[in-house]
Amino acid sequence: MILRGKRVALPPDPVVHRRFEAHARTTPDAVAVRWADREVSYAELDVRANRFAHLLIARGHGRGARVGLCLDYSIDLLVAILGTLKAGAAYVPLDPAYPEARLRLLLGQVPDLAMIVASPATFAQVESATVEVVVFEELADYLDGLAGTAPDVPVTGDDVCYAVFTSGSTGTPKLTAVRHEGWFNLLNWLMLEFGLDSGSDNLVVSAFGFDLSQRSLMMPLFCGATQHLLASRNFDAAMAYRLLNRHGIRVVHCASSTLYLLVDWETARKGDALTRLDYVIFGGEALHVERLANWMRREGNTCTLLHQYGVAECTDVASSYDLAGYRAGEHDIAPVGRPAYNTDLHIVDEHLRGVAAGEYGEICIAGTSVGAGYLNGTGPESERFTTIEVDGEPRRVYRTGDRGHVDANGDLVIAGRMDAQVKVRGMRIDPTDIERALGRLPGVRQAAVAVGRTDSGDVELIAFLVPTGDELAEDDVRAGLLETLPRNMVPARFVNTARIPLSPHGKVDRPALIEEFRANFADSGTPA
Repeated sequence: MILRGKRVALPPDPVVHRRFEAHARTTPDAVAVRWADREVSYAELDVRANRFAHLLIARGHGRGARVGLCLDYSIDLLVAILGTLKAGAAYVPLDPAYPEARLRLLLGQVPDLAMIVASPATFAQVESATVEVVVFEELADYLDGLAGTAPDVPVTGDDVCYAVFTSGSTGTPKLTAVRHEGWFNLLNWLMLEFGLDSGSDNLVVSAFGFDLSQRSLMMPLFCGATQHLLASRNFDAAMAYRLLNRHGIRVVHCASSTLYLLVDWETARKGDALTRLDYVIFGGEALHVERLANWMRREGNTCTLLHQYGVAECTDVASSYDLAGYRAGEHDIAPVGRPAYNTDLHIVDEHLRGVAAGEYGEICIAGTSVGAGYLNGTGPESERFTTIEVDGEPRRVYRTGDRGHVDANGDLVIAGRMDAQVKVRGMRIDPTDIERALGRLPGVRQAAVAVGRTDSGDVELIAFLVPTGDELAEDDVRAGLLETLPRNMVPARFVNTARIPLSPHGKVDRPALIEEFRANFADSGTPA
């Protein structure tokens, strides 16, 4: 089974920062970035980025180099990103929201790292690196003396523009590289397919290290709009909502869990800033539509929710679905839609042969969005970049490890992970199936299921529940699940909790849930 994306021609050199440069020439006085009480025009941002590019080139960090950026959201961060791209180098986000130990681990996974750019607030987190660490603010006088014109660097669509870390099955983070052509294709598709333009001002709400943050950072600059940045290292719902109310922001990219927080914030305060947006573009984890249903039905809600699917290895997004088409009676799981431009989605069996329409299989991504591979990997993950035969011709694909099928409407539906299934009492179970069932129970506002172990080492399922009101009784929840799930899929323990913790990337932090369980319940044996 193959879903084929629309074929759209790209320019001879599909290089993302060239679009920003074009806007700097045609609308130099337009506001490019707002952060705290400061703003910078397209012309000024372009000049500052050019100077930073010249600095990198002068230090020998031009085309093909890898530059680590450990900066909080700020105008300086955009200068560093654009300057790195203009020099022909690739940037590597080193998220300052991470603990120092995590950053040290990541630094050891970047081959041939040329330099790290930090700030006074982040320098200590990366000073242990074996490469030069420069403090951006301390470069100010030197940068002012450099040329403000663009460097003459022949960047092409095959060059790597950035590399982000993603989880590895061996426990070691993998550094996956994205090419300019893939990034350009993604941003061009978003702009053309959804009508984004110079009025599509954006607010970044996700952590810098997250793959979706890279397109969120560049999308408004690609289409000539204004980028708004939170003056906070970590996501702050109150601050984000204030900015949505205060400015003409039209678009937000985020993980599903972050969207739930924003919707809950708006609902509790009877606001309308989210409902007035043009788009919330979200995904990254299994969607619980019930968390959004009441808000979606609010009178006057004109916001389009685009439920998207993709992986960091293939430029973040491969498909999109307008959630306005979702019908609870027709869909057990909300679809993720149809492919982006120049992208194909293959559903294959264990032998990498296409399955029939409607059948489940592993999702493989092909086309322009497939990245350059792992920069630090020769292990089993690298084998996910492989070749399959399509119409008698070899086709390079990335095996996502995600399980899905194409529904009767021709939309892709994600059923879970091929490797997320766990064996409980001899039966294979996908915890996301249980989360969906829990989310449909009365009194459950949010649910997450994690895998733990008993004292004897047996695998058990633990459900964490955020109630809408009073605490939920274990017997009632168990009885409700038994109406829709077989007994072996009902968790052994149920824990009421005030909130579901999120990782720095805005996804459910299941390891933190297990730690919470161990700290509060494991010794006593109390299930809830």
